[in-house]
Amino acid sequence: MTSREQPDSTEAAKRRAAVWAASQIEDGMAVGLGSGTTSALVIEEVGRRVAAGLRIIAIATSEQSQRQALDLRIPMSDFAHLPKLDLTIDGADEVQEGTLDLIKGHGGALLREKIVAIASSQLLIAVDPRKLVTTLGSIFAVPVEIVPFGWETTVTRLRELGFAPEMRMKDDGQPYVTDGHHYIVHCELSRSGLTPEQAAERLKATVGVVEHGLFLGMANRVVIGGPEGIKILESTR
Repeated sequence: MTSREQPDSTEAAKRRAAVWAASQIEDGMAVGLGSGTTSALVIEEVGRRVAAGLRIIAIATSEQSQRQALDLRIPMSDFAHLPKLDLTIDGADEVQEGTLDLIKGHGGALLREKIVAIASSQLLIAVDPRKLVTTLGSIFAVPVEIVPFGWETTVTRLRELGFAPEMRMKDDGQPYVTDGHHYIVHCELSRSGLTPEQAAERLKATVGVVEHGLFLGMANRVVIGGPEGIKILESTR
């Protein structure tokens, strides 16, 4: 396979997953719209369905997704007017086979993604096959959103817990800032010696941490796009 064929193949896999995920939205639903490259394809397809007559109302997990949805004339709302969602469709950085536990947030929107996901009756994750792993944290670090004030002390505490944290930086050498005006550090789950559950508990208990990118026991279904079609994984929890 040539270097040119690989991106094309991945893009096709993402689009298959995105189109199927968008097809699960029913008329009258309140929908969460995720962030990232696959979610952008989902929003594109939702916009096409809305233009064809689908009636929904949605909340986006990032400012970028909000702008895309508004450009496509998808009716948007907020939690003051829409406290519960029927379905959220989002992507993931890693999906652990069997448990459907996730690492999310490398697009920088993990806090808003988790707020939207927890307000949803169903969380549907759309990915390409590269995102499936047997052990969570084997490819990606866990993004952790932290408060800018005193970030140095927060990073020190995370280092003492064994996470080997690294600050996410922009190309200009300044810290990356989330939509919520926080910083993100990448924490190595594999180097901590902790299970995902233990890591989630310790991260959440660390002063200065706003939220972490471990989405455990939250996904109801995962759709995986592939060369021949799609595969659906269902949560057994």
